[in-house]
Amino acid sequence: MVNISNQEVVEFISVFSYSHYSIHPMPKDKRKFYESDSDDKYSSSKKLKSSNMFFSNFYRRKDSDASNFSQKKCISLFNEYASKEDKSIIDPNGIQQFCNDINVHIEDPVMLVLSYKMDCKQMGFFTLKEWLTGLSELQCDSLNKIKSKIEFLRQLLNDPATFKSIYRYSFAWTKEPNQKFLEMNTAKALLKLLLFEVNKWPMFHYFIEFLSQSNYTYINLDQWCNILEFSKTIGPDLANYDEDSAWPIMLDEFCSWYKLNVLQNEQ
Repeated sequence: MVNISNQEVVEFISVFSYSHYSIHPMPKDKRKFYESDSDDKYSSSKKLKSSNMFFSNFYRRKDSDASNFSQKKCISLFNEYASKEDKSIIDPNGIQQFCNDINVHIEDPVMLVLSYKMDCKQMGFFTLKEWLTGLSELQCDSLNKIKSKIEFLRQLLNDPATFKSIYRYSFAWTKEPNQKFLEMNTAKALLKLLLFEVNKWPMFHYFIEFLSQSNYTYINLDQWCNILEFSKTIGPDLANYDEDSAWPIMLDEFCSWYKLNVLQNEQ
């Protein structure tokens, strides 16, 4: 899909307006500046020619921008990191080398966002289809182009709607195949990445402490999604926490623990 800037839209509308009034001239009595019919016809023809040239250059430039992405180059780049045992995937070793080459730590949230763009199904692996899906959308067929998109990918985490989608995606991306839950250690590491390093949830460390002291050994999808909503809506003083709300039992138990172990000690 071709992206068109606001300035180009303005240019397009401006030229379209010239073209329209060249083809459908205003009545003579409404024109402020008018010399003769022959001059007006010459002017109209000139403007129409100019508008047609603009349209031609406008779309030629956009087609050129889109054609800058080479699927062949993108596949060639994939092959540089593909597993020796299975050329159809990039395995954890290949991903580590890829991270080294783009100067991004493998645990950087950017790698989660990139996996989200690729719609990767399993953490630690890129298939060729996933690679092409993400990099064609980003229009990246070289390491330098990928490096130039890192800040863009990082900024996506600042958009609430996109962050929510990435957060939900991360559950399926991280869990073991055929499981419907996250192992607790995996969940803690992912929560640290998303709710502490990215979102700076002030109650994060208390929540992790609560989980460590509890009997919970995994987190399911409903709990996972509600933890995000809780972190966004409930303040550290629990003033807006309602015991009768439909929070998962895990979060109700956390609030009881938090009142006893944190709020009472602050009084």
